[in-house]
Amino acid sequence: MDRKKFLKEGFLGLGAIVALPSIIASCSGDNDPSENADGNGNCNVSPTETIGPFPIITPAQYVRASIIGDRSGIPLLMTLTIQDRSNGCTPLEGAYVDVWQCDKDGNYSQYGGNQLQTTNYTAQNFLRGRQMTNASGQVSFITIFPGWYPGRAPHIHVHIYNGSGASLLVTQIAFPTAVYSSVYATNGYHGAPDRSNEQDSIFADSLNQNMADSLTGNTTDGYTLLKTITVA
Repeated sequence: MDRKKFLKEGFLGLGAIVALPSIIASCSGDNDPSENADGNGNCNVSPTETIGPFPIITPAQYVRASIIGDRSGIPLLMTLTIQDRSNGCTPLEGAYVDVWQCDKDGNYSQYGGNQLQTTNYTAQNFLRGRQMTNASGQVSFITIFPGWYPGRAPHIHVHIYNGSGASLLVTQIAFPTAVYSSVYATNGYHGAPDRSNEQDSIFADSLNQNMADSLTGNTTDGYTLLKTITVA
């Protein structure tokens, strides 16, 4: 599949696209969980981070691959591979993965009208979604490159549950400085963040583990993100 065509068409309307993990893999190459484990099947559990002040309300209502809603921004295709440290770092099938992020202006849906976020988006549900991992431990979402808000470097939130709904891990994904600097220099985004990755209090002790494994693309055609996350 032509990557540029997929990004542009997917951004305009993803409703008919199915089997998204396979499509993204064909565009960008597989994110093999075994590359994150040593020869004995050992791997490090991903960092536990704060769920933040804007978690998804009733996440089971937002099972969907496209989480863009009515937001605008540079397209971002995101594939997350969840692996199980307790089972030799093998892919974890049947886990729920919730993701949420701010829009290009730094605002979250489902919240607002207060000191934390003056713009009121309590009646909207953009940039939030849930998927269940497949046999390869993968889920995929189509979204936009997130903006930023005061006090934080750019990031995306991830919450992983087992099939029974018990929480396994809350973490966050960071973005390379060179990439987010290019994105934020384009029209529509509001310039450089007031905190770099290194200055961010959440990423201070775990930046390397939070960083996206792969982030390829450009500001014209959009980006593809791959990240392996390990639960205990």
